[in-house]
Amino acid sequence: MTTPSLIELMIKRRVSDLGLDPYPWYKQMRMTNPVSLDEQDQVCELFRYRDVQSVLSDPLLFSSQRFVGTQGNPRIRGSLVVMDPPRHKQLRSLFSQAFTPRIIAQQTEHIRDIVNELLDASTASGTLEVIGDLAIPLPVRVIAELLGIPRSQQADFKYWSPAVLGGSQEQALTSLEALEEIVRTSIAQKRKERQPDLISALLAIEENGEEPLSEEEIVDFCVSLLFGGHETTTRLIGNMILCLDEHPSSREQVWNDPSLLLSTIEEVLRFRSVMQRGTRLVTKDTEIGGKQLKAGYRVFYWSGSANRDEEYFPDPDVFDIRRSPNRHLGFGHGVHFCLGAALARLEAKIVLEQIIERIKDFQRIRDVPLELISCTSTYGVKELPIRLEKR
Repeated sequence: MTTPSLIELMIKRRVSDLGLDPYPWYKQMRMTNPVSLDEQDQVCELFRYRDVQSVLSDPLLFSSQRFVGTQGNPRIRGSLVVMDPPRHKQLRSLFSQAFTPRIIAQQTEHIRDIVNELLDASTASGTLEVIGDLAIPLPVRVIAELLGIPRSQQADFKYWSPAVLGGSQEQALTSLEALEEIVRTSIAQKRKERQPDLISALLAIEENGEEPLSEEEIVDFCVSLLFGGHETTTRLIGNMILCLDEHPSSREQVWNDPSLLLSTIEEVLRFRSVMQRGTRLVTKDTEIGGKQLKAGYRVFYWSGSANRDEEYFPDPDVFDIRRSPNRHLGFGHGVHFCLGAALARLEAKIVLEQIIERIKDFQRIRDVPLELISCTSTYGVKELPIRLEKR
């Protein structure tokens, strides 16, 4: 019998196949089969918080290098997401120097300007298509400008990035090469003249007496940041507006009390997690929940289920914007905790602030049915048109 590839196993049960409400299935699995082992395909699926957290806490036992030497997925080639320690630690430490809280905080007013520009351009008719008009273009512009990509080339980013995120393998490779060339051109320009941007900061690491990054490492990081930040922030914004539409009492609370902005975003990350599922490779024989996992087994951990685990979250199926504590796994956990989490949170916060400031209320246009993006791991809707009641 031919052993199925990882891609085949991932497609076997895609997040998008579970529909808009996968949570009853998650609950059933937590109650009846929380460590689901398929010895034939050598796959284990995890649904409980404690098991998911355990896997994320041990990168040596549960490896992230799941595509290396197999499919060579172009969407994440060279990304920190598929690196294990010690190289992961070395590169993350270097990249973090160019991705500090100070650098992120400096983006606040610029992000606000972009959000207002997008809202000005799209709300005149009294409606807003949240995904296409706001949630997609915002992170593309923010990350491109953070990297220092000239405005003249940002249209190319918006053209090529959808193909990398959602196209075929061939389209992804073609688009990836085009995007890499844009980044290489910017690197060459910034070697001659540094600017206050992320690429220049990465190039300056060598000048600070540390081991320099190769051009390939900088290119891979910049491209993976674009895709990771784009996908995460786009889905977070869409899921946030969807949650607030579905829960009008919560919407009224945060509209009346902006101090609830941050806790609202955290509850969205828990309640409708952007990343519903992740993957690891077992590196040596081990045990989880009384089940024996052999080296070479694949582990699919369901973060979306972990974030609804009754053992860790009281009333987990209630959307509670005052929930505290809220130790969700929406941005991962451990050494692979999302490097761009602070930027995604900031963008979502500013979007919600500006919508509250400009709009008295909103309601989803229900003539347009909700449809999930087609994806193996992330959760979000393709379109989210809303009708606005302006102030």
